[in-house]
Amino acid sequence: MSLLASKSPWYATGKSLGLLFFYLLTGLFLDSYFFVEITEHAQWYANIVMFIVTGIVFYTVPKRNKEQMITAILIAIIGEYLFSIVMGMYTYRLENVPHYVPPGHALVYMAVLYFSKASSIIKHRKNLEVVFAIFIFIYATVFLVVKNDVFGFVMTIATLTILKFKPRERLFYLTMYITVAYLEIVGTNYLCWKWPSTAWGIFDFLPSFNPPSGISFFYFGLDLGCLWLYKQRHKIAWNRMKSIRKIRTERLMNA
Repeated sequence: MSLLASKSPWYATGKSLGLLFFYLLTGLFLDSYFFVEITEHAQWYANIVMFIVTGIVFYTVPKRNKEQMITAILIAIIGEYLFSIVMGMYTYRLENVPHYVPPGHALVYMAVLYFSKASSIIKHRKNLEVVFAIFIFIYATVFLVVKNDVFGFVMTIATLTILKFKPRERLFYLTMYITVAYLEIVGTNYLCWKWPSTAWGIFDFLPSFNPPSGISFFYFGLDLGCLWLYKQRHKIAWNRMKSIRKIRTERLMNA
């Protein structure tokens, strides 16, 4: 059964986010402090498994999604070295950028994309957006009150404010927020990476928790980068899609 055409939201969720969440829980374990006690090559096991899983997903998705995955990996490589190595925004266990991280970004991107584009999910989009937004606000508020996570709360409010004016992308980014929050909780508890007690370890007026709640704010750059590169490579198809969308909008307004 096709995930995108599935009539069951439970099936669509399980086959996209469910599989992703399970893989993050088990895959990051290979780079965790638990596994380090077994072997000093823990990170290489995580790298190998990630390459295998990414290869399987890459093989099964359509050509357009293959291009998006490659773009996401390239943008993630640049972003990871910039934010982690150059800016010191967070630090990985071995103070490097593990090879499994960039393709991991691509897997997260694809899982969230497929979830938000599934017909059974779109059918309940409005309700899901409300539930997700309420959950996110409560989540960030708890981190603010209990963990003094000012940095995460500020990014969360910025994310929700931007999405207020982006109805077309809202479900995708709300889902991305929750997915990244899960990813960060798993990764930091496994001690795969850590965040400083203030934003970038520099701005004392922005106390942060490990992990900060709203770090998915920076995933805007990943999606916007993928979209921009796709538009540059496929200008004719993109303009055609915009024309079709405009005609549909005008028909709805005149109906």
